[in-house]
Amino acid sequence: MLDNMSRSDPHSGLVVALDGPGSSGKSSVGAAVALRLGYRFCDTGLLYRAATWLALKRHVRVDGDGANPQALVDLVAEIELVPDGQGRLAHVSVDGEDVTDDVHTPRVDEAVSAVSRVPELRAALLERQRSLAAEPGGIIMAGRDIGTVVLPDADLKIFLDASAEERARRRAEERGLGPDSPEARFILAQLRRRDELDRNRAVAPLRPADDATHIVTDGNTFEQTVDAVVAAIQPAERARTAGEAAAPR
Repeated sequence: MLDNMSRSDPHSGLVVALDGPGSSGKSSVGAAVALRLGYRFCDTGLLYRAATWLALKRHVRVDGDGANPQALVDLVAEIELVPDGQGRLAHVSVDGEDVTDDVHTPRVDEAVSAVSRVPELRAALLERQRSLAAEPGGIIMAGRDIGTVVLPDADLKIFLDASAEERARRRAEERGLGPDSPEARFILAQLRRRDELDRNRAVAPLRPADDATHIVTDGNTFEQTVDAVVAAIQPAERARTAGEAAAPR
């Protein structure tokens, strides 16, 4: 599936699958690593968040009686990931409007897992994600099933992990909440529920690829985690470059 990617330029970079549970830092760390290495970056979670936000706005049922998977799939055509000035697909646009902030609300946090479980939606988004990875140049693609389903032939697979308590602490801190506040406890409960749903869903459950590099970030600063991911990518870059240099012309 990556055959369309140009491999003639040894500096074109790798296709890196970056997976992990919710709030493990995939998006922020992946974007920082991409900036440091000159890679593109795609947070595939934005696609699912955008679909969730649109489903809520359009009152599309995704589970239970009256569920309408096709109506959910039909929303996909309206969603576009937009690059920033450094090639990171960090913004989401719907009908030409930037809704990046809207897709990061607590309401979307609560509903996105149910939306993400819909097989028809996952199938609709699969080829779009693969097409992004097939474009020339290195890319870090972050999600929950990139190394196992979306890009099983990625050059490098990394699973970024942290305990639910650590992830809840970080999210609460980002929102200015006290660690023992009711809101912070609710965040922890939400993350545990999301983990359970993601790991046990029938389609593309959350799990590390068998050949993934596992990086646990409990206790790390942000920069330490960025350094750890860069340190995992650079040897793979050198190995790929050396292999291409040694290949018969």
